[in-house]
Amino acid sequence: MKLLLMIAATIALAMTVQAQTPTPTPQTSTTAAQTIPPANPADVATMDSTIAALYDVISGPAGKRDWDRFRSLFIPGARLIPTGPRPTGEVGSRVLTVEDYVQRAGAAFEKQGFFEREVSRQLERFGNIAHIFSTYESRHAKTDAKPFQRGINSIQLMNDGKRWWVVTIFWQGEDEKNPLPAKYLETKN
Repeated sequence: MKLLLMIAATIALAMTVQAQTPTPTPQTSTTAAQTIPPANPADVATMDSTIAALYDVISGPAGKRDWDRFRSLFIPGARLIPTGPRPTGEVGSRVLTVEDYVQRAGAAFEKQGFFEREVSRQLERFGNIAHIFSTYESRHAKTDAKPFQRGINSIQLMNDGKRWWVVTIFWQGEDEKNPLPAKYLETKN
């Protein structure tokens, strides 16, 4: 009997402590709408339009980009992760917020043209989530015969029932040790 009373008291104490522990408030769509500029519905209606908008907004001659359009494509908390060899020779990655990317890329894009286009795509989808391996080519001018960089953007997308959101972009440029495999150069699917 004493054992049952001790167990009951322990459970009651645990429930009291749990009831007094504040529960974090989940982020609601109202909060997201306050921090994310509204997207052009045409930009986020489909996976294709979202990927096209992503490449379009970062591409152009030297100068400013429409960073609010860029921000509107990403879900709150989204991450951009460049990886691969660094100038020091080491291999690694760093995790950027959307704002980190805007600051870093914005400064570079103002000084030099940057045109990136998708040349191939591999898509995996289940329900409202999608993973796209998007092979890209980067040029300083749209008319450059040869890209200065090729690589793969690993893009994770989510559909909330109203639109597509970019959740993560994890990318790596091609190099001597990591040439692009032929299967990632095939025509988009």
